[in-house]
Amino acid sequence: MTVDEFIQIWRDSTRTERSASQEHFLQLCHLLGEKTPAELDPDGVFFTFEKGANKTTGTRGWADVWLKGCFAWEYKGKGKDLKKAFVQLQQYALALENPPLLIVSDMETIEIHTNFTNTVAEVHLIQLEDLRDPQQFKLLKTLFNKDKIDEVFKPAKTRDAVTLEMAEQFTELAQRLRSRGHDPHQVAHFINRLVFCMFAEDIGILPKSLFTTLLESVLKQIRTGKNRFQQRMSELFAIMQTGGDFGLEEIDWFNGGLFDDDGALPLEKADVEHLLRAARHDWKDIEPSIFGTLFERGLDPDKRSQLGAHYTDRDSILRILEPVIFAPLNTEWEQIKLQIQSLLENIGKGTRKAKKSKNELEADGLYHGFLERLNNLQVLDPACGSGNFLYLTLLGLKDLENKVLIDAEMMGLERQFPRVSPKSLNGIEVNPYAAELARVTVWIGQIQWVLGHGYDLPKNPILEKLDNIECCDALLTHTGIEKNWKTVDFIVGNPPFLGNKKMISILGEDYVNQLRALFQGRVAGGADLVCYWFEKARAQLEQGRVQAVGLVSTNSIRGGSNRKVLDRIGETGQIFQAWSDEPWINEGAAVRVSLVCFTSPEKQQFYPITTLDNQVTSEIYSDLTTPNTAQTLDLTKAKPLAENASVAFQGTIKVGAFDIAGDLAREWVKSSFNPNGKPNSDVLRPWANGMDVVRRYSDTWIIDFGVNMSEDDASLYEKPFEYVVKNVKPKRVGKREERANEKWWILQRSRPEMRLALKPLFRFIITSRVSKYRLFIWMDKTVLPDSRLYAIAREDDTTFGILHCRFHELWSLKTCSWHGVGNDPTYNAHSCFETFPFPDGLSPNIPASEYADNPHAQAIAKAAQRLNELRDNWLNPPNLVQRVPEIVAGYPERILPMNAEAEKELKKRTLTNLYNLKPQWLVKAHEVLDNAVATAYGWEHHLSDDDVLARLLALNLARSEK
Repeated sequence: MTVDEFIQIWRDSTRTERSASQEHFLQLCHLLGEKTPAELDPDGVFFTFEKGANKTTGTRGWADVWLKGCFAWEYKGKGKDLKKAFVQLQQYALALENPPLLIVSDMETIEIHTNFTNTVAEVHLIQLEDLRDPQQFKLLKTLFNKDKIDEVFKPAKTRDAVTLEMAEQFTELAQRLRSRGHDPHQVAHFINRLVFCMFAEDIGILPKSLFTTLLESVLKQIRTGKNRFQQRMSELFAIMQTGGDFGLEEIDWFNGGLFDDDGALPLEKADVEHLLRAARHDWKDIEPSIFGTLFERGLDPDKRSQLGAHYTDRDSILRILEPVIFAPLNTEWEQIKLQIQSLLENIGKGTRKAKKSKNELEADGLYHGFLERLNNLQVLDPACGSGNFLYLTLLGLKDLENKVLIDAEMMGLERQFPRVSPKSLNGIEVNPYAAELARVTVWIGQIQWVLGHGYDLPKNPILEKLDNIECCDALLTHTGIEKNWKTVDFIVGNPPFLGNKKMISILGEDYVNQLRALFQGRVAGGADLVCYWFEKARAQLEQGRVQAVGLVSTNSIRGGSNRKVLDRIGETGQIFQAWSDEPWINEGAAVRVSLVCFTSPEKQQFYPITTLDNQVTSEIYSDLTTPNTAQTLDLTKAKPLAENASVAFQGTIKVGAFDIAGDLAREWVKSSFNPNGKPNSDVLRPWANGMDVVRRYSDTWIIDFGVNMSEDDASLYEKPFEYVVKNVKPKRVGKREERANEKWWILQRSRPEMRLALKPLFRFIITSRVSKYRLFIWMDKTVLPDSRLYAIAREDDTTFGILHCRFHELWSLKTCSWHGVGNDPTYNAHSCFETFPFPDGLSPNIPASEYADNPHAQAIAKAAQRLNELRDNWLNPPNLVQRVPEIVAGYPERILPMNAEAEKELKKRTLTNLYNLKPQWLVKAHEVLDNAVATAYGWEHHLSDDDVLARLLALNLARSEK
């Protein structure tokens, strides 16, 4: 058959769809040189006519033609509405295994609709006459080539990219409006309305091009000197509030709270031009799972710094939603489906009667009962942000309901209209910008799903009121009592990541004190903010007010005071799935998180499989390890030892620019002419932070007025005090924390206990809190450690050696928390140091003088001295450095490069680089030290890691019981 013959036949044909569709397709196959369904797949497994036809009930299939992995094709009679054919394919796309192409045809026109995940849908239109075009002919041949379909048809632009582009358009407009003095909340609300109008006209729930045409009309008037933008927008919003006529067009009732009044802001000519450019984009395919996050950054002035940052992708969120919500519901339906199939298996074609049999009635009851369960489900996100968890929850529930409807139809049951809606979603969000965006996100997601699956939208109103997304505090009410969370089926979400140290400065001292008092005994006083959400969710489980919970936290929840909330979860319930350490995006920044899913003993039957990091296990401990990974060792049972108390201290916290360059400090020391007759060296001292340990010393000093010097006395040190007045006071005064206000000239956490413990020593041990390697070095007593360091108040080489041995490093890695996108281990005095059992007779509560003659102590000290000496020689070779006395007597000498070449080389000589290289002399020095410490414990020299940890835990538990 030639192209002309094919065109002639089908141009003149007047046959109906039913009589002509298969013949049209077969002739098209012959024309294209492609095999027909019968030729390629005689059994009709992957290429067939009438896909989904039910022989029992006699119903027609979901698609007239189906080729697995390529297309689903539906015909209509010549001149008929192809939209109806497309709607049918949309409704049954899931049953058709979501082919990449949905094709409809009336035998004169072929419409190819792309159906790829996360892409902007495209439509390719081919008329009969177009078959003469070699490119169009080739395009049709590609439909049958699975390997070529992606290359030819997959749209280049993703929905994520479109959404990002749209968000950028409105960020600029929001900034302009705020700069003109408009209230930021009014600006955000107004822009949400504009965005929704653009989406609505492109997806077809506002009359076609109505909003764009309105903007064009307004702009035309502005160019003649009449700016009626605000008036025209108000008129449109007023109609959307109630429904009615807008000019010649009829507009449905929208409201839902988004259009609860006619308020609009005035725009200038440039703004309207900007808005019109945005409106001419296609908004129907914006991606709701990231829409809220991206627009929130543009609308909330406090989040402008996050513009352009990454966002949490849907796959990450589904790692919470899938195990907690969707997996058990899918399992439940599969079990019900088996029951229904069993009930109906003996009812064959032709036996169905007007009056249903007992089996049919029972099958109907099971089917409708599950649909009712889905429809009544309630999910709470108690920190819902801009709604990405809520949207993906809605999407998953609607997809499951759709699957149930299709499965039921295949079994001969009556197809129902989908009923799952946003009424199943509950959110709590304290940020008003995010709360409104959460509602908009859910509305857009609901509308996209309904229309995208071929259904009609409910219109009374179009926007269901979402009062179940509350804008309020999730923990405390305005009267200071604990916020009550409603009874729901599931709790999921990503509560705020705010560390213990930042809570007061951001939330205020009164609020934090109130929160800690209210949760005393349930959440540790030094715990991060996220822990309060975990405890509240645990309490809901214990009270039978939720089936299961899935929450995200920073990975530090595995250790320290944070872990106590997981301890409590383990005591009253079960962690059934967790990811211990995963990358995540929080407030635009890359972080490391733990994903924790837990349930109560009464609901464990819904979660029969326990997995950690995608590996099946028998149990998950509260530090998010398992018997499989630690040979049944549960190091969360380790307890702080009294003998280790009050030895390790976190360094000072500045809160303000108290640190200064060494050269400036020396200049002030030289020019000490203070009215009190005292030198500036009284309040100036060298300072070190974590980088000074893992890299090279930065030559930084700090202005330190001690722990209780009065403002009057401090002011007598003229230059240091003037510097603090200029650089610290503006940032400290007005802070929420009283301590920051009252003594703004003093370090916010000056650590009097640490100073007292270090005072009698000539040196002390320090380690960086966050570090790739667990490194310890000596620090001169005159140096003040920063909060990124832990200071150990010991000056003996024996303690230094024990801390730097393999056994303490292993223990610290198992008891530490983890920090940042680099996922570096974070040392903690409470969990790492205070729980570590030192060798007998060498614990930190014993003065070094008492074990000076102990041969084990001597061997460890000798090995530690040698390790320190070798490292120092490598870090500071005599041919590269010169040692210069410091300007203040008694302060440690300065180590300076001999010349520019030496300076360049010394920059490479850091402890981190040394331990990256691990030269053999370093390995051997550590081996000698490890053997000396092993002997002190009475152990063999080459124990496995698990054996070491088992012995240390046994020692800890034995000593803690004394």
